[in-house]
Amino acid sequence: MNRISRILLAAGMALAATTTPMEAQKTVDLTIVHTTDVHGNFFPRDYINRRPGSGSLARVATYVDSLRAVRGAENVILLDGGDILQGQPTVYYYNFVDTVAPHVAARVYNFMNYDAITIGNHDVETGHDVYDRFNSRLTKPMLGANVINTATGEPYFKPYTVIDRGGVKIAILGLLTPAIPAWLPENLWSGMEFEEMVESAGKWVDIIRENEDPDILIGLFHSGNDASRRTGDYLENASTVVAQSVPGFDIVLTGHDHTRNNKIILNDAGEQVVILNPANNADNVSEVRVTLALDADGNIVDRRFKGDIVNVDALTPSARFLDEFGPEMQAVEEFVGRKLGESTGDFTSREALFGPSSFMRLIHDLQLKITGADISMAAPLSFDATINRGDIRVSDMFNLYKYENLLYVMALSGREIKDYLEESYANWITTMKPGDEHILLFADVEPTQSGTPALKNASYNFDSAAGINYTVDVTAPAGSRVTITGMENGEPFDPDKTYRVAVNSYRGNGGGDLLTRGAGIPREKLAERIVWATDRDMRYYLIKEIERLGAISPRDVDNWQFVPADVAEPAIENDLKILFTK
Repeated sequence: MNRISRILLAAGMALAATTTPMEAQKTVDLTIVHTTDVHGNFFPRDYINRRPGSGSLARVATYVDSLRAVRGAENVILLDGGDILQGQPTVYYYNFVDTVAPHVAARVYNFMNYDAITIGNHDVETGHDVYDRFNSRLTKPMLGANVINTATGEPYFKPYTVIDRGGVKIAILGLLTPAIPAWLPENLWSGMEFEEMVESAGKWVDIIRENEDPDILIGLFHSGNDASRRTGDYLENASTVVAQSVPGFDIVLTGHDHTRNNKIILNDAGEQVVILNPANNADNVSEVRVTLALDADGNIVDRRFKGDIVNVDALTPSARFLDEFGPEMQAVEEFVGRKLGESTGDFTSREALFGPSSFMRLIHDLQLKITGADISMAAPLSFDATINRGDIRVSDMFNLYKYENLLYVMALSGREIKDYLEESYANWITTMKPGDEHILLFADVEPTQSGTPALKNASYNFDSAAGINYTVDVTAPAGSRVTITGMENGEPFDPDKTYRVAVNSYRGNGGGDLLTRGAGIPREKLAERIVWATDRDMRYYLIKEIERLGAISPRDVDNWQFVPADVAEPAIENDLKILFTK
């Protein structure tokens, strides 16, 4: 009996309790546990701020061990949705510093006996040397059906895996958000191309049905659920679209967008699909309880699925886990504690949303120093980060610069620079009238101090500039706000002149659409504008430059302002209180 017949016999997927049919001879109870976007948070230690941390795979290990003890190890399936290799210094250290020792991430995932992993975009960001080494050390497969090897036309990673538990056949298909070329330089994903998820899912579901005939099909996707958010021409968050439009999936486990989700949808064939996302940092796990009734011939006659999001943050970290990885924890602690220099004052990213700040000026100054560019563009990658007066250590560099971007110098005209900034501030601020209370674009119409008010757009796309002087008129409509008055060195600014502009590689490859939608440069032409690039991540160069300098001091340069002041300043004061109540 094929899978379609079993579905019809079971009269669909029942998620509420039902009476087990008389002919059932056997019941199989499975528990599927899913983590995603762990971002190197393996240990209960925040190595960036050098204090105890929330979540962690050490706590997930406690939970999974308890499930395996109570329900039987063979009845627990453990999966991860990607973005493993970037985030905490734990993975940075084994990605780029100690490249000889076995990679701690592979050791952790093997130790916990994960059944499958899907690659994430931030895993690709680490480069071939890192993710190929990680993948080669895993005992279970890393999936990515839509990541195509251009040399062979076949998937670069294993497209799917099949496991058997208690006579039940479970297929797991892995897919990655296809927007990689919009974010990352090609050298990090050379020899690959990325198919759209709906197209790839449709193809592979047919292959899986024909060759495997599974009892359960799970989609393990590194992609979010809000399909309205596109990256250029890419459908970045396609998980719900796939679940809806590609019949065959019973469960779709999602990630990438760091947003909790627990829902059931009807797909286009009228079948129910459970969709879950536990968000990031291993604070929570997705859990699906699966109960299957089989007849004497092994045919499924009843199916029940129940999805849940389980918080693990209050659990005690696994002693067995911590004992296993004690040497790695010590090595990372020593790495982040290494002194680089001194700071004569405090730097905070809180000020960066409201005008020039010493935090952003430090990044701009370092970018200009490293590249010799005329102008620097940068955004606060960490929404609320601080570097305190005193010793500067490696850990502070992860607050200063969150991602492993490369650093580019691009050739842009003065007019393109102006349009680039117009797009940035269009994402950043609202058009104000006298008396308006908000300058920032909030997701909610009336944000308050209760809860954590969200901005409409991500602050990592709020680029400001150094090397030029300019104003941003908060009363003007989007696209007509920025007036560049000259270069910081006193020279005139020429809209028709070509300038050397320092940007990170995410921006230089089209991330945030500031260069494409803003400056009007076609995405396929961006590479032609790159005149210089680093061969190491930007954090590496920041570390080297601060070591060379020995000391850094907060430097306030009022090279740009929100105007008119009588409209902007009261709103700035109000929004500061709303965002930062502590």
